[in-house]
Amino acid sequence: MGDKTLETQGASAFSVKGLHPLGKGVAGWLPVGLRRWRTPEALLRLVSPIVLLLLWELASRWGLIPPRIIAAPSQIGGTLWSMIASGELGRHLWVSLQRALMGLSIGVSIGVVAALISGLSKRGEVVLDSPMQMLRTIPSLAMVPLFILWFGIGEFTKIALIVIGTTFPVYLNLFAGIRNIDPKLIEAANTLGLNRRELIWHVILPGSLPSFFVGLRYSLGISWLALVFVEQINTTAGIGFLASDARDFMRTDVIVICLLIYSVLGLLIDGLIRTLERFALAWRPSFVRN
Repeated sequence: MGDKTLETQGASAFSVKGLHPLGKGVAGWLPVGLRRWRTPEALLRLVSPIVLLLLWELASRWGLIPPRIIAAPSQIGGTLWSMIASGELGRHLWVSLQRALMGLSIGVSIGVVAALISGLSKRGEVVLDSPMQMLRTIPSLAMVPLFILWFGIGEFTKIALIVIGTTFPVYLNLFAGIRNIDPKLIEAANTLGLNRRELIWHVILPGSLPSFFVGLRYSLGISWLALVFVEQINTTAGIGFLASDARDFMRTDVIVICLLIYSVLGLLIDGLIRTLERFALAWRPSFVRN
């Protein structure tokens, strides 16, 4: 075929054509399957984390990173296994999940109801929107001293702080989604003779679902952020309590495990929300293409 320049297909594909004559001779000894082999993208994504873990482990074994700074990966893995086997991790994890999901569900419910009232009614907007905008500017964690004076330091205060933090992202995004419905859709619905109830159910609510899911994902992140803080207020169980207790005893391995649990749980719940979003928005051609 004559001389050809080196051709690549994709990030990890390669060809032996056009190489130095010596290279051609060596490549001739390779099996055809090996010459056409392409590194899977998933495998390439694992290279940098594995290298980082190996360097981390070696630095810990050589004393370059003392345990009081951060524990070695092998020590973290051993501690994680022992906590799973003893049931300690499962007990604390269940308590944290209950707090986070209860606060998230109540906060999202309040945000949805308030957004529907404000978005579907001009009078509702006048009554509700201004107070909601004022309250959302107050950091939820700044309410801790007042909530402790009002409700004490029990579970109600912890869940209430999560509720405060998760209400406003849903409210703001769903309210904007309702108000930004394409006027042409509303005009077409009126032409078809839909009454107000049918217009809300068949046009406005489906059209505002993407905005709702955006707010829901923001609320999810805030719920984990609030959970980390509230579980250090007079608690005896929970992932945040584990991290706080490990800090007092300088157990960096347990602290890293708690951080990993927060990240993994956040990703899992975010993946669940994305799955629900795919099912709920399967009727949108643009969403299906993306």
